[in-house]
Amino acid sequence: RVNYGTLIEPARLLPDVTLATLDGRPYKLSGLRGKWVLLTLDGGACAAACPDKLFKMRQLRTMQGKERERIERAWLITDDEKLSTMLIREHDDMKFLRGADAALMREFPNDGAPSDHIYLVDPLGHLILRYPRDANPARISRDIGRLLKYSRIG
Repeated sequence: RVNYGTLIEPARLLPDVTLATLDGRPYKLSGLRGKWVLLTLDGGACAAACPDKLFKMRQLRTMQGKERERIERAWLITDDEKLSTMLIREHDDMKFLRGADAALMREFPNDGAPSDHIYLVDPLGHLILRYPRDANPARISRDIGRLLKYSRIG
């Protein structure tokens, strides 16, 4: 294997649950399909390692150069805590989604807290790779670059 991230086997199709945007509008998870998605789960307080995770996700997308339009970033907010305005502005092109229900949460591997990781979802909606909180961005970027190079979808 040449991938840096932990392969999630078998790849798990995320259920098409209805989440909510920050302004309360419904958003189907299938709305993310068609692009590669860097996904994180965390509480709205965004304490501890959360800001670093969000920064890495933004940089990983930017590092893909002209291919960055094939990548979406999404944060599944796991509680009702209000997000800071500064955080929203720093990540204005990220999808902020609330309402991660039990069916969706079961799809994430249970070895460690789901908030400890950055996940990669393929354009068909399958959860395929997981990266630890302190992951090396250059190595994640190589994984993503390789997937984008060989993938005909997304």
